[in-house]
Amino acid sequence: MGFAKALTARDASWLHGIAGLFVKPLRLQIAALCVRPGEAEPEILLVSTRETGRLILPKGWPEKDKPAFETALIEAYEEAGIVGTADPRAIGSFRSYKGLADGLKIRTKVIVFKIRFEKQLKDFPELGQRKRVWLPFSKAIEAAEEPALRRFLRQHKSQIC
Repeated sequence: MGFAKALTARDASWLHGIAGLFVKPLRLQIAALCVRPGEAEPEILLVSTRETGRLILPKGWPEKDKPAFETALIEAYEEAGIVGTADPRAIGSFRSYKGLADGLKIRTKVIVFKIRFEKQLKDFPELGQRKRVWLPFSKAIEAAEEPALRRFLRQHKSQIC
């Protein structure tokens, strides 16, 4: 009798139960989609990641005891020195990966909040750790290095521009 035939219903249930231990859990991050007027179209802020230099939206883990839109404002400030006003309702979400210090990548769901740009500070917590780049909306789509972020921007153009 082969191994597969030898499994009982009880064994299959046990295997199914432990399978979840080997699946990376879904994690939540909050992103700031910072927007300011541009010459031909609105401009979007992208920041570089610290490790690889990829261009992404400012984002981070939710802040305890704060609404998600406030977390978006905090991330915009910490990563790029941006001060603005956040819409309290998210414009949408996309799936991404978060690289951890040990090289592990975990799957994340990124909830995106639009931030209306007011000013950009010269000094901010992650100054020197990231580049910040303002690009016209169409160029930001091309420069964003996460395929899911590019799709998100295309799909939500009417809410962003």
